[in-house]
Amino acid sequence: MNQRRAKPRNLLGDISVLYVAVMARAVKSRGANPQPLLDQFGLGESLVTAPDARISIPRFMRLGQAAIELTSEPTLGLSMGELTRPLDAGRAGLAAQAAPDVGSALATLLRYDLLTSQNSRGQPRMDLDEGYAQFYSIRPYNIFNYFVVDSVLAAWTRLARVFAGTDAVLARVEIEYAARGYEEAFEAWFGCPVTFGAQHNRIYVRPEVISAPCRQAQAAMFKLLKGDCDRDLQRLRAGWGIQDRVREKLASLLEGEAPGLEEVAVELGMAPWTLQRRLAGEGVGYRALVDDTRKDLALDYIRETRLAFSEIAWLLGFSSPPAFHKAYRRWFGFSPGEHRKRFFDEQVRKGI
Repeated sequence: MNQRRAKPRNLLGDISVLYVAVMARAVKSRGANPQPLLDQFGLGESLVTAPDARISIPRFMRLGQAAIELTSEPTLGLSMGELTRPLDAGRAGLAAQAAPDVGSALATLLRYDLLTSQNSRGQPRMDLDEGYAQFYSIRPYNIFNYFVVDSVLAAWTRLARVFAGTDAVLARVEIEYAARGYEEAFEAWFGCPVTFGAQHNRIYVRPEVISAPCRQAQAAMFKLLKGDCDRDLQRLRAGWGIQDRVREKLASLLEGEAPGLEEVAVELGMAPWTLQRRLAGEGVGYRALVDDTRKDLALDYIRETRLAFSEIAWLLGFSSPPAFHKAYRRWFGFSPGEHRKRFFDEQVRKGI
């Protein structure tokens, strides 16, 4: 898979069309035709079959909610997980399948997640010592992103079952959003206790499963495919300048307040003066970069989500909603409400 994107096209995040294909299979498995839905969202065959194509995560979220309405299945994310195959995670999924043990397989899958998705909240991670895989979701939660958490955690679980050759792979599951009345269905599907309203989105893998050999383990192919993934990841990040790296970190650190240069420098593993010097070398100051990042994120939130303006103000690190409204008018010459109405009217005309 040829990775050449210089930087994320949507600061909120984007996702490979590989996951759109999984959703289409889930819709079809429920007796509905996914094609009109894909056409409605501008996802023609040429796009869905392009190996490097991505769509914004908010667009994927709207597509998912439309699929849930079409199938009348609020737990469609679990169906997506059930239908996920290693190859649906791209080359990383194939590398994981060849790993020596289940723990290494999941760690490989998450290590190369950036090859198929980028999330403003941060990339997923695997803690082998504690035995959990963690997913970061765009917040706050609403009808548009419940299924994203469901589908990701269910997909990881399904792949762990494929790797291990058994359904009994989890000790417990933790989900950040509050229970919505489907607790029994979730516990039946995951086969373990599921806690809602938790601090993280995590699946905890049984210790004996972590060390269990993968059914498809193949040392030579694992080495080969991991090498391919490393090169893809290196090519993807090669086009990122220091501005892009700072903007990526800011997207996940802005909540409640704007982080200082020192905090971002720590996140990037460098000294504050080094970060300041490198930004100056690219002709930009830190404050201007924060403002530019807020502007781009604000446009994404207004255009791609239904979040309240007070929530957006907090997510962008403004001290109050009036401060956000003032900044928005300075950026675009419109109020957030006026701009959102324009975007929504355009979507109605397009039938999205």
